[in-house]
Amino acid sequence: MKVMVIVKASADSEAGRMPSAAELTAMGAYNEQLVAAGIMLAGEGLHATARGHRIQFGDGAPAVQPGPFGPAEQQIAGFWLWDVRSLDEAIEWARRAPFKSGDALELRPLITAEDFGEAFTPELQQQEQRLRNQIDA
Repeated sequence: MKVMVIVKASADSEAGRMPSAAELTAMGAYNEQLVAAGIMLAGEGLHATARGHRIQFGDGAPAVQPGPFGPAEQQIAGFWLWDVRSLDEAIEWARRAPFKSGDALELRPLITAEDFGEAFTPELQQQEQRLRNQIDA
């Protein structure tokens, strides 16, 4: 099962404060464990929302809204993509993450083909596979 682990933003991350060398070292060691266990597929940090934009869709043309967005605890500061046996395994790994008091993670399983049911026709499945093959190439 693939799980996205969402690192929730904080006042520090939204202020653009980068982690200290000690925090980067601790996170690097944690990421090494995830990779060694064969769990980590991807992981990235995100700049503060002040450097981002939102595209809002409605009846007319999509509207572009520059950041920042608030409140901080409702934003995303980074993510991992993990391949685990179960959500319980993801939770156990997430509990080991080297974050400080007040920080938060959100774990969200990725949707699979089976989740779409009959709406995901054989033709749509073939299209999806073709696109994934193009991405991998």
